[in-house]
Amino acid sequence: MLNKRKASILALGTVFLLTACGSSATSGTGSQNSASASAGGKIVIKYWTANGGKIEEAKQNLVKKFNESQNRIEVQQANQGTYDDLHAKVQAAFAAGNAPAVFDLEIASTGIFSRSGMLVDLTPLAQRDDAQIDLKDFNPGLMGNAYVDGKLYGIPFMRSTPIFYKNITMLKEAGLDPAGPKSWTELEQYGQVLKSKGKTPLTMAVGVWEYEALVAQSGGKVLSEDGKKALFNTPEGVAPVQFWKKMSDEGIIKFVVGKTAGADAEKDWSNQISAFKIGSTAGVSASLEVAKGNNFEMMTDFMPANKTYGVPTGGCHLAITSKLSEQEKEATWEFVKFMTSKENTIYQHKYVGYLPNRISALQSDELQNYYKEFPQYKVASDQLKYAVLRPNANAYPEITKTMIDAMTNAILEKNVKPQDAMNEAAEKANKLLSR
Repeated sequence: MLNKRKASILALGTVFLLTACGSSATSGTGSQNSASASAGGKIVIKYWTANGGKIEEAKQNLVKKFNESQNRIEVQQANQGTYDDLHAKVQAAFAAGNAPAVFDLEIASTGIFSRSGMLVDLTPLAQRDDAQIDLKDFNPGLMGNAYVDGKLYGIPFMRSTPIFYKNITMLKEAGLDPAGPKSWTELEQYGQVLKSKGKTPLTMAVGVWEYEALVAQSGGKVLSEDGKKALFNTPEGVAPVQFWKKMSDEGIIKFVVGKTAGADAEKDWSNQISAFKIGSTAGVSASLEVAKGNNFEMMTDFMPANKTYGVPTGGCHLAITSKLSEQEKEATWEFVKFMTSKENTIYQHKYVGYLPNRISALQSDELQNYYKEFPQYKVASDQLKYAVLRPNANAYPEITKTMIDAMTNAILEKNVKPQDAMNEAAEKANKLLSR
């Protein structure tokens, strides 16, 4: 999931240089303006989305519900591909003067978009409409990346954490307790048993999102608090790479690379080649369908701990672009409030698996009863007590590419030492952070 985003946002000086994407930025349904008055008198606003499958279906259903709920505003939705694709197209459209009114903003990119003046500061709107939006009702573990320099730029929408997926059927057949593994040590132990049975314990791509989790579990941080210095070459930052290299060398983790890495890892899981996978909570619904179709039992769990548990959050906010008229901004804000309501939070959680962002949704009788039948959905919310913020530095989306390259070399190349690889990547990162 995350490695698709790694080059999505360029440094601030190049934000408006993506004019080559201009023609594709206006593809899909919708007018050429971010919001306009239709012939019927409605305010028409464009909403650009990322991702597909059940995720896109859920958004389409919610947009349809909004449009049918009132007769003043018409939302026209257009999918723009991955977060990487979407962000580039929004940048290009903004430079050309025809950006969407609202879009899915991946949380680690909030800094660069807000600091470049592309987003509406939602702080006064949220304060004015506190009774409706009720920011205190959002899980505190999901709000950190919504703020940049003390101002609110996004409302949590389809939010996620990485979780641990287990093929319970394979574990039982191997004589393993399906309650585990709970730690890095137990993952290695389980892996050795599965390997002896001719199974691949875990297939995964080298991803920054997953790496951020292991750094948190080791008691470290990827960047300094002020976002000005790389810390991923500290002992806590190198420990995950050393662990992954050891697991790769022992044949316990099969690392896949290239553009299809994520899909390749998913195939191993679906085809019961791998007993485990690390994936977004957004995949719970689809994974349950795969397990049912392939006749195996699936459960989810916290990611195995090192010194402690730890995960980053992910997914997107709904963000409103600047340069709208007051009428357009208010219409878009109405849509954002609708999409992030308690009712619709419950709907998208059950339809896809994304986190129930609102505490009131999580505590509702509807979800509590749902979890009794499908406990796989509840794990991500329980794991939030160990959640950490994702770095919000302007250069971080660009830095992730350097990190992935360094980790991949360290894991797969026998003579490359993790410490040396991360030192070199940190040196490059610090140059980007000092700009």
